[in-house]
Amino acid sequence: MSDSWLNEIQWTEDGLVPVIAQQHDTGRVVMFAWMNRESLALTVSEGYAVYWSRSRQRLWRKGEESGHRQKVMDIQLDCDADVILIKIAQEGGIACHTGRESCFYRSLADGEWQTKDPVLKDPKSIYK
Repeated sequence: MSDSWLNEIQWTEDGLVPVIAQQHDTGRVVMFAWMNRESLALTVSEGYAVYWSRSRQRLWRKGEESGHRQKVMDIQLDCDADVILIKIAQEGGIACHTGRESCFYRSLADGEWQTKDPVLKDPKSIYK
């Protein structure tokens, strides 16, 4: 397969594209992250999400430490070609490093962020 499809993406000045990860069967948004050309190409070839970690400045295979990999079911590009949506099957049911199903676990209510989702697994038992 040619990689010319990568040229259709509107990459940021630093060569990244924002990526939303959505659980394919429930529609729940579980994560937001970034990809560069290499990580997106690896995601397509391997069938599992590979992101670009801005804090670590390296490729990050989701679940490389935790085992909570994201099997890619579909990859979609928005109308402006500057945001990617990946529909995934979240292995282990935990996407967030806090041990929750989703990174989006707080809701604004009465001027305060309130935690709405429980910790499913203690992060200390997930990460080294």
